[in-house]
Amino acid sequence: MGLLDRLQKQPGVGKTEPSLLERPASRIAITSATPEQELFEYLKTRVEDRLFQRLDTGALEEAGPTGLLSEITKVVGEIVAEEKLLLTAEDQARLVELTTNEMIGLGPLEPLLQDNEVSDILVNGYNETYIERKGRLIRTGVKFRDDNHLMRVINRIVSRVGRRIDESSPMVDARLPDGSRVNAVIPPLAIDGPALCIRRFGAHASDISFLVQNGSLTTEMAAFLRAAVGTRLNILISGGTGTGKTTLLNCFSSFIPETERIITIEDAAELALQQPHVLRLETRPPNVEGKGEVTQRDLFRNTLRMRPDRIIVGEVRGAEVLDMLQAMSTGHDGSMATIHANTPRDSLSRLEMMMLLSGISLPEQAMRQYIASAINLIIHISRFSDGSRKVVKISEITGMEGDVVLLQDLFEYVRVGVSATGKVLGNFRACGVRSVYADKIAAMGFSVSDLHMES
Repeated sequence: MGLLDRLQKQPGVGKTEPSLLERPASRIAITSATPEQELFEYLKTRVEDRLFQRLDTGALEEAGPTGLLSEITKVVGEIVAEEKLLLTAEDQARLVELTTNEMIGLGPLEPLLQDNEVSDILVNGYNETYIERKGRLIRTGVKFRDDNHLMRVINRIVSRVGRRIDESSPMVDARLPDGSRVNAVIPPLAIDGPALCIRRFGAHASDISFLVQNGSLTTEMAAFLRAAVGTRLNILISGGTGTGKTTLLNCFSSFIPETERIITIEDAAELALQQPHVLRLETRPPNVEGKGEVTQRDLFRNTLRMRPDRIIVGEVRGAEVLDMLQAMSTGHDGSMATIHANTPRDSLSRLEMMMLLSGISLPEQAMRQYIASAINLIIHISRFSDGSRKVVKISEITGMEGDVVLLQDLFEYVRVGVSATGKVLGNFRACGVRSVYADKIAAMGFSVSDLHMES
């Protein structure tokens, strides 16, 4: 017995259905503009209806991509012949692709996921989808049929990473197989229907040369950062949402020697490090009874028992900051983390605030001394009005003066204006100072004279 025979549903087999044009089209969502596109969407929906009636979608997912594609191709061919549709081979192949996306993929979102220029996919209900391309938000014609259609896609995403979403747990963080981060919110919290946000990573996400070519930083800045990572300086990457903090952190992994053991800690796994010896850890939310939660702090404490050479925190956001700073200042140098902040100085204030969340009462000066002894470099990234992302400051902590943490800027981006087309104008420059870590960098075999820190 073949796979198709095993997947066919027995009830209703052989039942005579209305002809294609006799069936009502009231529930079909027409999202395309031209009559040809509208007709194709109409036919696609009819084929999907017939296919869902004939095949068990649960068994389809177990069949695997290769077997599934083969069987769907056969079934679509049968349906096209039964309905006497005059479709070209190209159109029939397109029907197969759309149907496969619908049954095991992300449905209408699949074409957007294939576009490497799309960095964010924002679904604000079943009939409204935006994308971010090159830093600009654009509304698309992509739509789902209804709320249930969108919910099927959301459930497919979260179930693959062992999470759940329903009325008792209406918010969820998940990820796609390529590492893209997913957040979904459903009613009753989402008033206008289910909402889905996908933060994607492009094909060049781990290549710092691409960031240099794209104008995010200069060759000299990249050379300094390579030396800083190789010298095992502790690095904090700060910036707002969508500025490229995780992208830059992924790029840094190419600077780490392959002989070192790296452990990553994340809320939703999205780092794609390039080293062979990487152990990835991810937090776990509480179950229905409110038990079983594993926080970043829990993971960090366990990580210290796993012989890491470097610890990388996807985003520091809570009580784990105290354990992170302790590790950075007691032998786990070369560690890295990202933090949401508006300026390098603001990132230090946020670290202080998060240290208070650990439940340990420390004097203000002690907290700042802790930070100054653990963090070496702060790299701040911003996204400008034209959508461009740039490393606007590379600063180093040089110590304490009284109860103030001293910061020294090494590189910065100076904005001078906006062009007639809306493009932000400015230039990168070295701040004309010698790094306090220059001797340490030189001792590791890097040429300080090649870093061009002095203007």
